[in-house]
Amino acid sequence: MRVVVRALALACFFLLPGMGTPPVEGGHTVLITGSNRGIGLEFARQYAARGWRVIATCRHPEKAVNLQAIAAANPQVIIEKLDVTDLGAIDALAHKYRDTAIDVLLNNAGISGGLNNQRFGHINYATFHDVYAVNVVGPLKMAEAFQTQVAASDLKKIITISSTAGSIANSTGLLYIYRSSKTAVNMAMRNLANELQAKGIIVGLIAPGPTNADVVKGRVPLGKPEDRVKVMIDVIDRFTLDMSGSFVAYDGKVLPW
Repeated sequence: MRVVVRALALACFFLLPGMGTPPVEGGHTVLITGSNRGIGLEFARQYAARGWRVIATCRHPEKAVNLQAIAAANPQVIIEKLDVTDLGAIDALAHKYRDTAIDVLLNNAGISGGLNNQRFGHINYATFHDVYAVNVVGPLKMAEAFQTQVAASDLKKIITISSTAGSIANSTGLLYIYRSSKTAVNMAMRNLANELQAKGIIVGLIAPGPTNADVVKGRVPLGKPEDRVKVMIDVIDRFTLDMSGSFVAYDGKVLPW
């Protein structure tokens, strides 16, 4: 019965975009990794416009001019220095916000590794480790460190920005490092969804599609970050516990693993 209910919920999630949970406006908190540019920056901008408290993290806040401008215009935006490969720093940030309920933990930070580092026959294995540290270990450690703060919130959501490149259904032989890292984080978050179900924590994976921040820039049509983020926030709003562990596109369409 539970499988049938979940399947129906996912079908509705895809077939009825914009319906379900109403938009969640001010009075909530989102923590975003990789907020200095691209999709992460746009998430910070749009959640701030909604009246949310935004904890925006990045490796070099002093260089994040656009993020600083958002924070200057929105007193509810707080910029925190964080490198998601520094596990001790993640623990320290979690301790700092130990009494803060975090409604949405948004694992956005990610790196591609570059095209030339992952051509078969010339794979850079040091880059392999670097990409996995950011794209796989980072999101899992963030979830581990902040699970108590998420559980204490009203919305209880851990959302990770994944990629269709991580789908096993891919049929081309490119991007060995990046693609496998996204496949790995998909599995980690799927496991996490099962682990945290009893606590009422919702875990979701969203693929934003190609944007101007991607390694495919110049090769395929690109979406604008502001447009993709607007739709993804709606998808995040509509994630329920029945959908936890799902892998969906930016528009809510369920993707093949």
